[in-house]
Amino acid sequence: MKIYRRVGTWVMFALVVLGSVGMSLLLYWVLPGERPSNWSVMQIESLFLMNLVMIFTVVKSADAVAGEFTQGTIKLLLIRPWRRSAILLSKYLSVLLFGLIMTVTVFVVTFATTVPFFGYTASPTDLMEVSDSNPWAYMGLWYLYRFITLVVIATFGFMMSAAFRSSGLSIGLSMFILFAGNLISDILAWMDKPFVKYVLFPHLNLTSYLGGGQGPLPHHPMTIGFSLGVLAAYFILFNVISWTVFMRRDVS
Repeated sequence: MKIYRRVGTWVMFALVVLGSVGMSLLLYWVLPGERPSNWSVMQIESLFLMNLVMIFTVVKSADAVAGEFTQGTIKLLLIRPWRRSAILLSKYLSVLLFGLIMTVTVFVVTFATTVPFFGYTASPTDLMEVSDSNPWAYMGLWYLYRFITLVVIATFGFMMSAAFRSSGLSIGLSMFILFAGNLISDILAWMDKPFVKYVLFPHLNLTSYLGGGQGPLPHHPMTIGFSLGVLAAYFILFNVISWTVFMRRDVS
């Protein structure tokens, strides 16, 4: 209720829809000749819009708990006949559900806006240079990998929200880590050290395994199973910190 009754939430959804329509119109106008397949355009739009969804979800997750302290409404929650763990779990699940709905919205909107402009191609030959792949399977796996990344980043933002009382501080730190992750990944990619394989940020780029890729670090070949294992370890760590801090916090 607190997520979907806010005007800002619907502005986020509107930006996703308008962004897809605007990019389809722009690409249709700047590519008057031989146009790419709808799947390739869909992936271009999805790459931009999923980064936008990542930002929106981080904002929601970082504000989920800290916002209650900032607005002074945390006491109204804690005096209810529910355990703190139930309150925290409900907030966490609502954030993940928001991210899932936004991800599905991006998939539906980008497909619906690219087909009228670029037509439907059953077997594209220009989809990330993977001509022998089923486009539905390829894009489905692409979205799955992006959603797994979204879950980990949202969990990190939720941890920041549970650790700090200021929503502005938790959102600011979460956004900083989100944008600094790409820079850190680029630096680690050229380091010849074994520990870089266990740093979080490179493993957030799971789509690097599509098309037979060996992972996000060129000098450290890995498997998708290894990256998922590392992400699972961080996922558990972030949740343990969130629950520990919130359950032990003194609310005066």
